[in-house]
Amino acid sequence: MGNTNTNSALMVASSDVEVEIVNNMKRKRTKKERLQLASKGLQVHVIGLSIHHASVEVREKLAIPEYDWNEASNEICSTGAVSEAAVLSTCNRFEVYYAAPSAREATARVTEYLSKRGNLSVGELRKNIFMLSGDDAVWHLMRVSGGLDSLVVGEGQILSQVRQCHLHSIEEDGCGGKVLSRMLNTGVAAGKRVRSETAISRGSVSISSAAVELSEMLTVKDLNLPFSEARLAVVGAGKMTRLLITHLASRGLEKITIVNRSMARPTELAEQFPDVEIEIKLMDDLWDVVGRSDIVYTAASSDNYVIDANLMKQNGLAGGRPLMLVDIGVPRNVGSDCNEIENCHAYNVDDLKAVVAKNTAMRQKEMIEAEILLHEETDSFCNWRESLAAIPTINQLQEKANSVREEELNKCTRKLSQNGEISDKEMEAVERLSRGIVNKLLHGPMSHLRSTDNSKDQQHAIKELSAMFRLQDDSKSRGRNNRKRR
Repeated sequence: MGNTNTNSALMVASSDVEVEIVNNMKRKRTKKERLQLASKGLQVHVIGLSIHHASVEVREKLAIPEYDWNEASNEICSTGAVSEAAVLSTCNRFEVYYAAPSAREATARVTEYLSKRGNLSVGELRKNIFMLSGDDAVWHLMRVSGGLDSLVVGEGQILSQVRQCHLHSIEEDGCGGKVLSRMLNTGVAAGKRVRSETAISRGSVSISSAAVELSEMLTVKDLNLPFSEARLAVVGAGKMTRLLITHLASRGLEKITIVNRSMARPTELAEQFPDVEIEIKLMDDLWDVVGRSDIVYTAASSDNYVIDANLMKQNGLAGGRPLMLVDIGVPRNVGSDCNEIENCHAYNVDDLKAVVAKNTAMRQKEMIEAEILLHEETDSFCNWRESLAAIPTINQLQEKANSVREEELNKCTRKLSQNGEISDKEMEAVERLSRGIVNKLLHGPMSHLRSTDNSKDQQHAIKELSAMFRLQDDSKSRGRNNRKRR
């Protein structure tokens, strides 16, 4: 009968424990609890979609406006499988950075969230996403922040977006926690170093960006006016035009005219660049547009010249005010004889090659230097993260030392009390003295644990220190006492 009661009690106790665990998993952790979990073996991961991996149709299904980033990260952390999370959503990428003790459970949770949000099957989602863990996830963030993972290498907008991701993560309603916030902050610092210590963000590496750079450089010489005041037009509406507008927009472009055979593609471009006022014209209006523009970029698919000297003369554009023609079409859209027209300055792809080649060579050198800096920042974060493994041992050491201190202090107090009353001031002095001695004795061992860079060396130091101070024995003893109390 006694055994039956005991077994029933154990079953109830076990059931209560299981219920408590389930409830803890379901409820949302407080920020304080997430910070405490940072020292308990959290690993960092990233799941994402980028312009390199997924089509715009998939990316737009998962896109989250910045003001909802924290709401999304809170939902991801709501089940308890993910301890920390931060969302980064831009026009070219969607990424979730997260930290958790169990990679499998956490990844399943994030995948479930993305599938639900985008109304995508897990199978379809997995075809488009990338997943990275540990040092690979850290390295990915560093490359993103440094501009090495961007469509236009070295572009600066992504750094400000990573910075916003970090700022959101440390807000009161953010889910960054100690590990993830530290990683994002390191990423921002790494991106700043790359841009200040290398020339990665300067110079052109594509035909489109070179065309913008060349025209900007020659506007005053050829047109006698600053680039910011030039009236711009583009003939064609394909990929080259999109890249062209991207680079023009980065220089503060606010208005441009696109001339094309149909309205569909220019309309798509107008939707992609809402901050740019895009006027759309059909080819019937080409000469009217050329006549009122200062710079005309051509990027049309055509076997024949769209603009040449004869056509300019026929349309009354010979010998008028200065005009710059920048042809980035292959085959060429602009005849070389346009340079024979007074006040007309025509440039083609060959004229851009020198700009592109120079900046490509420069950019490759800068990318190598940038990666060296990024590796330094990656190592710095990874060493810090590994040092967290020593925190439980440090806490145990502090607890044991404090326990011994209090035990000896009580003995001392009893002896002193036998010889007369001790004043509060004297007691405070003895307390302060005992704490000072303990802190100074522990400073060396704790600093050694925190500063050990190599993971194996740190684990060896933890074992040695645990054995030296018999921390494991104390832990087992506390466990037995807790079981007896239950």
